Amino acid sequence: MSARKKMIIGWLITLSYVAGIVGSVHAITTARTAPGAIAWSVSMVSFPFIAVPAYLIFGRSKFEGGVQAYNQRQDEIDTLAAEIRANLQPHNIASPARPGVYEALRQLSGFELTQGNHAELLIDGVATFDSIIDGISRADKYVLVQFYMFHDDGLGRRMQAALIERAQAGVRVYMLYDEVGSGGLPRAYVDELRAAGVKVSAFKPTQGAGNRFQLNFRNHRKMVVVDGETGWVGGHNVGDEYLGLDPDFSPWRDTHVRLDGPVVMQLQSVLLADWYWATRDLPELDWAPKLPEAGDVNAIIVASAPSQRLETAGLMFTTALHSAQRRIWLSAPYFVPDEAVLKALELAALRGVDVRIITTGKWDSLPVYLAAFHFIDQLRDLGIRFYAFEPGFLHEKVMLIDDEVSTVGTANFDNRSFRLNFEVTALIQNRQFAAEMEQMFEADFAAASVIDPAELDKKPFWWWFGVRLSRLMSPVL
Repeated sequence: MSARKKMIIGWLITLSYVAGIVGSVHAITTARTAPGAIAWSVSMVSFPFIAVPAYLIFGRSKFEGGVQAYNQRQDEIDTLAAEIRANLQPHNIASPARPGVYEALRQLSGFELTQGNHAELLIDGVATFDSIIDGISRADKYVLVQFYMFHDDGLGRRMQAALIERAQAGVRVYMLYDEVGSGGLPRAYVDELRAAGVKVSAFKPTQGAGNRFQLNFRNHRKMVVVDGETGWVGGHNVGDEYLGLDPDFSPWRDTHVRLDGPVVMQLQSVLLADWYWATRDLPELDWAPKLPEAGDVNAIIVASAPSQRLETAGLMFTTALHSAQRRIWLSAPYFVPDEAVLKALELAALRGVDVRIITTGKWDSLPVYLAAFHFIDQLRDLGIRFYAFEPGFLHEKVMLIDDEVSTVGTANFDNRSFRLNFEVTALIQNRQFAAEMEQMFEADFAAASVIDPAELDKKPFWWWFGVRLSRLMSPVL
């Protein structure tokens, strides 16, 4: 090897270690958790060739660029926000029950609890997409559609046809998708929509010169709004597997909710904010709340994002868990809670609350599936009941607190939803809706097998090694 080559290699090695030291300092000063800071700093100093590029992609803890985007059209956005607040003000309600909980949610979400809404529980894919596509077909003015995942399959083509039909009828149609979730979506699928007049955009997290490595942030929201009057939110994406047509995961268990009333304005504002980030376009929408004929539901939308100062999704769940007096039933396909949520579940069990957690018996990610057993083991001997849904893949993200509070949304019980994803949850206060949720949970429990933490002691060493290793990986899963 020539002296020149040796010198170049020497400089590259030196620069790599310098980059590792600089990256370590950055991780120590910016990482959200101490374990994360330690893991990144040690790895970048020890293995800079691998760890530094990984840190550039996976190490960032805050989504950046929102302030600059806001500043570009600050006056318009402020005027619109004031209009939305004024229009919703007559429909806001101060809940006499759990005032502290709703005050926390108000500050986390920026929204108030609204009254006069209607909520329809949609169990599984057929009911969900029949409702959504029927709603789209009735649109007069505009349709806003956002999903983490679109597939070019039977359901994807059905959704595409519904959007094209409305666009050709003169309705304004907007479609937003996530690049990672919809990574396999053919360009031809999007081109056909655009040719018909549908405005389509990816979420584009890497916009801006300083955001090129924002590859680890995903927009995991699934929302539809029609004419500012009706909205849908929940766990489904647009793909045949969500209809239970994938033999490896069928039947697919998932849940959405259809909302009518003032709370749709909140959902619409979340969708508009995502569209604005992606396109810098502020389409003209209807911001006058529409009251349904039968509207006795109180509801609020809680949107969480890595651009927020606080970890909204985790704090929302923690607040709800601490408020429980009689019951916590939750469905968590990816049960990898953080320390605050774990302690909230422990305290609830110690208070005598009926805590039941159902997760999936079939998995789509082995590390996440295995990591859940570490936390199940952590919660043993507290009276908490665990279930594994056996018939197929359970993907819903729902929770029932006591006899009146329900949540349906997109956020999982894991680090990615708590800290890295854009998520959205509908929190519904209504006893009749809660009773329907109770029936749904009871059916899921009946179809599930009980997980006995004591039986886990019989698992072999290699299985437990996989569990512990997966748990260590859980912050980046």
